[in-house]
Amino acid sequence: MSFGEVTGHYERHPYPHYPLLASIRRYDTYAMNLTALWARFNGELLPERQGRMLLAGCGAFAPYPMSLANPKAKIIGVDLARNNLRRARLHCLLHGFPRVCLLQGNFLDPSVTPGPFHFIEAFGVLHHLDDPAAGMCALKERLSAGGILRVMVYGRYARQEAESIRRAMRLLRINDIETLKQLIRRALPDSRLRHYIDNSWEARTDSGLADLFLHPNVHTYRIDEFLEMVSCSGLKPLLFTHLDALADVEQEIIRLRELDRRRETLSNIICYLGRDCKGEAPVSSQSYLLLNPALNGAVSLLRLGALVPMSRLGHENPPLDWKARRFLRRFITPILQSSLSPADKELAERYLKELFLVRLNGGK
Repeated sequence: MSFGEVTGHYERHPYPHYPLLASIRRYDTYAMNLTALWARFNGELLPERQGRMLLAGCGAFAPYPMSLANPKAKIIGVDLARNNLRRARLHCLLHGFPRVCLLQGNFLDPSVTPGPFHFIEAFGVLHHLDDPAAGMCALKERLSAGGILRVMVYGRYARQEAESIRRAMRLLRINDIETLKQLIRRALPDSRLRHYIDNSWEARTDSGLADLFLHPNVHTYRIDEFLEMVSCSGLKPLLFTHLDALADVEQEIIRLRELDRRRETLSNIICYLGRDCKGEAPVSSQSYLLLNPALNGAVSLLRLGALVPMSRLGHENPPLDWKARRFLRRFITPILQSSLSPADKELAERYLKELFLVRLNGGK
């Protein structure tokens, strides 16, 4: 496989293909906010204006929600395909984010993405490389000390049915979307193809169909294969966030190994990885609590009814009713955790797990 093949695929099928006027609520981007992530994994406050973020293989949409989550940070999106970048730029411009820097090129090339970056996202990217492990190592070298890499790679058994269909398409030499759609229209109601199409949200668009079944290069992973790649890179798993992921990394690894053993893993692997991260700030007389900045606008007391931020950490979020918002808005500026009542400390711990609050070491 060559970069030319992958580039050609995304020039023909920009991905993902969301409507240009599709909008996102800022509070749904809370798991992308660099200030919150840096505090979660390093226990320190990183002012947003100092943040440098890289979207490796940014595709046609990701720069917009990342800019919404971090409007003052320096954000660079890199992609091989000009059509992906053109559509990503339109999304950003239409939603008022003209400052994001979008570059056409290979993110593995240090001259294109020299770093260092506080945060890198490679969501659904590494598994399309010839050598995903080399790709992860290259991104690790672009991270600053304490830097965070968020990745998604295909799970072996979660992707099994799609991969069977993709391989069949390649054997049949079906490599264009119209021929693929004709085949789907002729599929019998009880066929594996029809069943998969009817139950896949990605299959609702041409770009999604192409990414599922026409992509020239795909790797899938069991959890131990993923961990071997991570270990070789020198990075450390910080938090898994796929569906039903456990908050404890070691317990989640045990759970995934058992699911892999039974070939019952239903989700792709989504994980925050760190380079020499200092870890979450411990509870102390000098530790502070801060509201995730992406939620600042959501905790207004003028809102009617409850709001529920979209699930980003693998489980459903609690609704934020008036009482919850009243509690959380106290932390728009940092508050000493030791100053809270026992009941408020218990409630704060719940919101710390959700990433709605973060804890900072003394001195903020």
